[in-house]
Amino acid sequence: MEKTIPQYNSALDSTDQAICDTLSKIIDSGLPKAESKIWHSHPVWFLDGNPIVGYSKQKKGIRLMFWSGADFEEEGLNVRGAKFKDASVFYNDPSEIDEKALKRWLMKSKEIQWDYKNIVKRKGKLERIG
Repeated sequence: MEKTIPQYNSALDSTDQAICDTLSKIIDSGLPKAESKIWHSHPVWFLDGNPIVGYSKQKKGIRLMFWSGADFEEEGLNVRGAKFKDASVFYNDPSEIDEKALKRWLMKSKEIQWDYKNIVKRKGKLERIG
């Protein structure tokens, strides 16, 4: 049986579950045309097969990651990937979620995308979409 996003969230402790339930609700409303599923063991939203945003439980808290977030020029996405164009933020309490900022990041995620869908075909080389 394939795990769903609500199942993923419900398996977490109450604080982390509240964070993830809030994130998934905001992401679903901000990316209504996105496909969402459990991918590599955590929730991820895709546009045309390209991963856009996802979250996962890590030691530092719930990590919200935008695959192309390094190019959003947003101070709040302050954990940058070393190899790719991703950027993240960690949450340890639902009150830390800035809904206005998250909605802005979701808008940018539709416009600023790197092609992760074809990264294997391009032997690890990323190309900008659009």
